[in-house]
Amino acid sequence: MRPDSWLYLSLLSLHIISVVAWMAGILYLMRLFVYHCEETESVVKARFKVMEERLYRIITMPAMMATLTFGIALILVFPAYLKMPWLHAKLLFVMLMMGVTHFAAAQVREFSQDRIKFSSRTYRMLNEVPTVILIFIVLLVVFKPWGQA
Repeated sequence: MRPDSWLYLSLLSLHIISVVAWMAGILYLMRLFVYHCEETESVVKARFKVMEERLYRIITMPAMMATLTFGIALILVFPAYLKMPWLHAKLLFVMLMMGVTHFAAAQVREFSQDRIKFSSRTYRMLNEVPTVILIFIVLLVVFKPWGQA
């Protein structure tokens, strides 16, 4: 399969759309943690719990799964990527992003039980982690160091 075929480009488009949804979900979720942590009114905290749970369950997790599905499909239709070291590095960062997503899931559970593990300052710093990982992923995909497609 050629990387300019209709199937490949369709899968790539769906992969990119899924990544955007995943990143929007995880970045917004991390920001909600900051606001939730700083909130003092119980009715607002209850609203944050609902928002966090729905955002994770309805957007973030399905988008992550779609990203992985379309990424695997891309590799299946263009297996030459598996020989390219830049993809191996990208997959390492994808696994880190998955770890961040699962960390966020754990935080949703903790917040739902009114157990706040970190300060708002810590959540603000943690909010930057997905962005940094995303930067590395994008740079690897665009520049493809250590081998071209």
